[in-house]
Amino acid sequence: MALTTAQITQLNQQFKGIPPQEIISWAIQHGQQPVVTTNFRPYEVAILHAVTDVDTEIPVIWCDTGYNTPQTYRHAETLISKLGLNIKLYVPKQTAAHRDAVMGIPQIDDPLHAVFTEQVKLEPFGRAMAEHRPDVWFTNLRKGQTAHRDSLDILSLSGDGVLKVSPFFYWTDAQLDTYLAQHGLPNETTYFDPTKVLANRECGLHT
Repeated sequence: MALTTAQITQLNQQFKGIPPQEIISWAIQHGQQPVVTTNFRPYEVAILHAVTDVDTEIPVIWCDTGYNTPQTYRHAETLISKLGLNIKLYVPKQTAAHRDAVMGIPQIDDPLHAVFTEQVKLEPFGRAMAEHRPDVWFTNLRKGQTAHRDSLDILSLSGDGVLKVSPFFYWTDAQLDTYLAQHGLPNETTYFDPTKVLANRECGLHT
């Protein structure tokens, strides 16, 4: 799907306020190889439900760092079963035990933090995208999460030209709470991302 910047700007104006499933249907109709990525963080269930409501077979790429909380792993298993997710699991090439012994989880200002992030997140993600070669990438990015994400919109282009579709971009937590309640969906807030440390830092996948 090749869209110009002007077309994306126009579509973003049209899509603002449109139900997520309508945006998702449009993207799937105009794409060839859509995927949705998830880390099962809080409110991820919304995008997983909305996308699979339109296409039950869409590949759901989960790059598991190996450092998720027990609550997140149980939540993931619940959603995989409840929504019938077509999970494509990608994990680091090194085990967490190996890395803990030689590196641990480096602080942000430690030069090893970049190595750590590459190992647990960027390499598995790059491997996943290279294997699936998507032209449409569904995400649950939302305005207000980070400074970088504030510069995006419902539709945006990744660095390599993949169309990123974030149908809940302008939704608040309160609106998502209502969506989850309406559809009987669980949420889980005990979440840990070892590459971000701070909630308002980018994880590296979207920059």
